[in-house]
Amino acid sequence: MGNRAEEAKQNQEENNGNMAIETPSIPLLTPYNMGSLNLSDRVVLAPLTRQRSYNNVPQPHAILYYSQRTTKGGLLIAEATGVSDTAQGYPDTPGIWTKEQVEAWKPIVDAVHAKGGIFFCQIGHVGRVSNQDYQPNGQAPISCTDKPLTPQIRTNGVDIAQFTPPRRLTTDEIPQIVNDFRLAARNAIEAGFDGIELHGAHGFLIDQFMKDQVNDRTDQYGGSLENRCRFALEIVEAVSNEIGADRVGIRLSPFANYMEAGDSNPEALGLYMAESLNKYGILYCHMVEPRMKTVGEKSECPHSLLPMRKAFKGTFLVAGGYDREDGNKAIAEGRADLVVYGRLFLANPDLPRRFEFNAPLNKYNRETFYVSDPVVGYTDYPFLDTSSYVTKKKH
Repeated sequence: MGNRAEEAKQNQEENNGNMAIETPSIPLLTPYNMGSLNLSDRVVLAPLTRQRSYNNVPQPHAILYYSQRTTKGGLLIAEATGVSDTAQGYPDTPGIWTKEQVEAWKPIVDAVHAKGGIFFCQIGHVGRVSNQDYQPNGQAPISCTDKPLTPQIRTNGVDIAQFTPPRRLTTDEIPQIVNDFRLAARNAIEAGFDGIELHGAHGFLIDQFMKDQVNDRTDQYGGSLENRCRFALEIVEAVSNEIGADRVGIRLSPFANYMEAGDSNPEALGLYMAESLNKYGILYCHMVEPRMKTVGEKSECPHSLLPMRKAFKGTFLVAGGYDREDGNKAIAEGRADLVVYGRLFLANPDLPRRFEFNAPLNKYNRETFYVSDPVVGYTDYPFLDTSSYVTKKKH
């Protein structure tokens, strides 16, 4: 495998002089068949919370945002979308549990499809990462536990997020939450999405059940690793039965301890999930790199996703701090089938094109990630002027 990476690097160096890299020498830009979906490259838009869906309804400005980042045969994963009225924990995040929300998603999905893109909807539930202001009738957020979260500094580094102590779900309430995911998946297909991704990462509800730092239950959903993963796998099964396993992916972050959701044995957790998912034959598993302990910055880390990659039989997606060189290496060495880009894809709506020319990248502005403006930090990042590159390529 090493030779392939070396060869790609050599080609890159030879071509750097005129910035005209031939596509076949770039592993990230090789085609890939994901089930019945034919992808033109391995560069995927990450599910990025944008907080511009006023009153939890997707807005027309999202049409431009997503279509800007669409290429023919490119895969996009929509921002985390709530499965029910109890699923919210942030201002202006979209949902997909009402007719109005489904109708609002349709033109956004249509715009992606009009440019030949493939679009998955990430559906999720925040669980205890919420407070009563976001909950119906001001009730307590629900979780696997009644342990509260300590207040956290928000991503802007200034505001403090306060969390209402959660209410522990009773055993007989859990099937209702599983059903919320099933209905949300059906709604996503009705809205025209090509499939769904379950949000099983970053300290939200599914992750809360899986991680032993949070889950302190004594029923069949707590205690052993198998019991803690039961909720996640029941959702996988329900959603697969509803829309077909070939339309289902899941995102997992076994190594992360975001929102106080860490696990004492993340390797075992990741491996158990990868192996268990094979039983359902789902399309893909999307894992966050162990180096992303928090959602912000990457750190040096001895752990690897390789055992999970080897165990899982479907398409394997990786995310977390990748750049062009890193991503090419991951593909060339067989550590992933697809590489998921968040901040870089946000700031560079034409990211695959920039990778093709090895062009400079726009810098992202963290301060505008979560403002509610329909343009600023959303659809105003510039595209590459490719005319000079194309001219060079011809000579």
